[in-house]
Amino acid sequence: MSELEEYRREKDAFFKEDPHSPLNDDQKEPFDGLAYYPEDPSLVFEGDLDTDVDVDEVHMTTSTGDDQVYTRAGKLHFEVDGTPAEVTLYASQDDPELFLPFRDATSGKETYGAGRYVEVHDVDGDHVVVDFNTAYNPNCAYNSRWSCPLPPGENWLSVPVRAGEKSFPGAAR
Repeated sequence: MSELEEYRREKDAFFKEDPHSPLNDDQKEPFDGLAYYPEDPSLVFEGDLDTDVDVDEVHMTTSTGDDQVYTRAGKLHFEVDGTPAEVTLYASQDDPELFLPFRDATSGKETYGAGRYVEVHDVDGDHVVVDFNTAYNPNCAYNSRWSCPLPPGENWLSVPVRAGEKSFPGAAR
């Protein structure tokens, strides 16, 4: 079992059994796991961030109308199936990881319409590894009681990123 498969198995168990799961009790009853794309090594990107970005605060509206504040850490330039793309990674004051909220051509069709997230743990100065296979739905994709930042327009990709979690049909509204 790959590291990603093990992570997914543990996440599914957490969603089904843990009291801190984003699923409510009615959702947990029939739950038998999240839907995922197969692991795709071509959707792992390693490189240096383009740090020539506006470092002003970025206010992201949340799914409940609140506001969360981030700063731009830099842009990552990459290609998906030969099509150039770029995303902005964000930093927050209380987290050493970088945050990548994004929408892509699968949003609202194969994946959660408001977008997905990638947590970027592998950071060495400006050098990052972004693994879209770890893309996940925010908690508000499962239950509307959660408040989740919405990906800003600069991270709306025209290419499909078929990696990570797919839509969750049993969402509670």
